[in-house]
Amino acid sequence: MLRTLEERDIRFVRLWFTDVLGTLKSVSVAPAELESAFEEGIGFDGSAIEGFARVYESDMVAIPDPTTFQVFPFEGGMSGESARMFCDITLPDGSPSWADPRHVLRRALSRAAEKGFTFYTHPEIEFFLLEDLGEHGAAPRPVDAGGYFDHTTHSVARDFRRQAVLALERIGISVEFSHHEVAPGQQEIDLRYADALTTADNIMTFRHVIKEVALSHGVHATFMPKPFTEQPGSGMHTHLSLFEGERNAFHDASDPMKLSKVGQAFIAGLLVHAREYTAITNQWVNSYKRLFPQTLPNRITESPAYVCWGHKNRSALVRVPAYGKPNSARVEVRSLDAACNPYLAYAVMLGAGLRGIEQGYELPPGAEDDVWALTDGERRAAGYEALPENLSEAIDVMAGSELVAEVLGEHVFDFFLKNKRTEWEEYRRVVTPFERERYLGMM
Repeated sequence: MLRTLEERDIRFVRLWFTDVLGTLKSVSVAPAELESAFEEGIGFDGSAIEGFARVYESDMVAIPDPTTFQVFPFEGGMSGESARMFCDITLPDGSPSWADPRHVLRRALSRAAEKGFTFYTHPEIEFFLLEDLGEHGAAPRPVDAGGYFDHTTHSVARDFRRQAVLALERIGISVEFSHHEVAPGQQEIDLRYADALTTADNIMTFRHVIKEVALSHGVHATFMPKPFTEQPGSGMHTHLSLFEGERNAFHDASDPMKLSKVGQAFIAGLLVHAREYTAITNQWVNSYKRLFPQTLPNRITESPAYVCWGHKNRSALVRVPAYGKPNSARVEVRSLDAACNPYLAYAVMLGAGLRGIEQGYELPPGAEDDVWALTDGERRAAGYEALPENLSEAIDVMAGSELVAEVLGEHVFDFFLKNKRTEWEEYRRVVTPFERERYLGMM
């Protein structure tokens, strides 16, 4: 790595980590300081980072992870190339920081490894490209009027996706598919599957690269779950699988569904605890406007707001995709959005699935109907419980979850709930344009 820095005239190395909410943090160091950084780390004030420490315990240390070293050849300009590494956060005595989201996921993965499992994830990331971000809360303008799989000839979107995929590939992030999504300006780029920690690092890098490439095209990218009332929102459907060595633990050739007992119990765990971890996978006030949107004419609502599973059912929370090869056996969770903290989201979903395996949860019958087309009574009769309908309900459910508290650890669990309660209180006190338009003249 040090040889690469010298040979390629790399002047700056960015050391990255995330706060509890999934915001990317960065400090740049000169290559000459890296050996010291590996030995001693980079000290910083943890009390200034969301969720890391209280003032009287503020000293923290960022330790670079050399396995994540990557050159960014497209950002250097005239001053040489740049590079980045993710960091693990420790206390001054060298012990892991319980507030580090990367450590939370590492801990969950270690628990899976004790049972002989490796956890793989594969995200489908949706986002919007916008000409502007709108002023004072006004609706922004999408860069095109395209729809699902449209080629969008001569538009910014087509050239943007090509440049974005090339940039991702050049830094070692493999892309499986890219295409225009349903709404104007909406894009989807799917990353190739990898172990969950690598995927979470890749998602953080992806969000940075996408925004940078968008700015180079004179437009803006946003991962906001629901920027437009009258258009579908952006999700991050994620495919999950467990492997035991080279064998896919979700596959069983003798089962009618080709789904092993381990796979069935994992899905059951995801369903039983779905309401408890929703505040993590959908952590913003705006997230629930994607999960519970207004009915859009001539469009199927695919946002998964009800706790059920199905084979080909894209309205279900958990879907078991059709697959050919045994090693392709997997389950798809459709509730996540790309504005979540991927380290925490993958940790709680893994924890839910492992709980299902440990306690032998039984998988209920699958749903093959459009769940949104059913009446409330029909959904209740079928046992399809709704996800929390807003952030307030989601944090109340999470607050009572022994599972989520165990997976996140006391520090992250308490901070997350406190932060999100504050967000909800700020949101519910704001008088909105909707209220003024509806009530000023009427009352």
